Amino acid sequence: MSAFRSCSRSIRPKMASNSKFLRQFAFRMIANRSNTGGNDDPALFCQDLVRKHDYEGYLNSFTFPSRVRNEYFALKAFNTELAMIPEVTSQSTIAQMRLQFWRDSVKAIYEGNPPQQPIALSLRSLTPVVPAYHLLRIIDARVSELKRPGFVSVDDLTSHAESTSSTLLYTLLSLLSLSSSSLYSHAASHIGIANSLAILLRALPFQASKRRLFLPAELTAKRGVNHEEVFRQGGNAKGISDAVYELACMANEHINTARGMFQGQRLPLEALPVLLTAVPTISYLKRLESYDFHAFEPKLQVRDWKLPYKLWMARMRQTI
Repeated sequence: MSAFRSCSRSIRPKMASNSKFLRQFAFRMIANRSNTGGNDDPALFCQDLVRKHDYEGYLNSFTFPSRVRNEYFALKAFNTELAMIPEVTSQSTIAQMRLQFWRDSVKAIYEGNPPQQPIALSLRSLTPVVPAYHLLRIIDARVSELKRPGFVSVDDLTSHAESTSSTLLYTLLSLLSLSSSSLYSHAASHIGIANSLAILLRALPFQASKRRLFLPAELTAKRGVNHEEVFRQGGNAKGISDAVYELACMANEHINTARGMFQGQRLPLEALPVLLTAVPTISYLKRLESYDFHAFEPKLQVRDWKLPYKLWMARMRQTI
């Protein structure tokens, strides 16, 4: 029996057969590996950045129509760039300066004068369909994260997830001209929050190795988690597995809520690319459950080699 049954329904898709989409995965995975683009080819630069630093986002690109794929990579590269800033800068002041650069850049892009930076140049074509306030909201959330690392409560974490992962999905809905649908936006909100929770859980070992712990203080206090013990003992620290289980249950509930909005029917094709961003999270949660919610299990840090197939199957089934 699934451990998630005590807090939510389990997640299972249905079967179909088509090899074209799977062949596209293999072809695109080996294409243009050595060319990193840059200002000469901003679209290729964005694609390469996503491939290197957001593997799951790269895989999900195959579900988007080819007519918007370059714009998809531009948005994902923008999000990846912002998320990486704290890790690639040695001082908070420098990180804030880089985020200010992006705030100024977004304004310049929507005024028709983007800076000569490949991601900014790629974002130009989005201005008619993606509102600037979505991009600025993501930037503001990253600034807040710098100023106050960590979360006091679960609500704080959920709010941050809404302002980052969920907002990114809103931009993708806009890209597909679906932003006016409250149903799709509501589903995207829940999927985005679930995706953020899964990212946090998956990053626990790395963050602990840097003596950082981003679990909400409310949750660590409730489960008796001692930060120093986590830094020293990892998954053997008191209460850490219970805290991981609780967050995993929350993520699973958000996935189930999004699924329930479609009342067991096949997901609409027009919104399918955005909704399928839940597939990597569902996969990770199942793997985490199989290791009894031991987030520090080394095998969980290895890419799921079955993920391309799982994403393909979910696309064929039109379900998550």
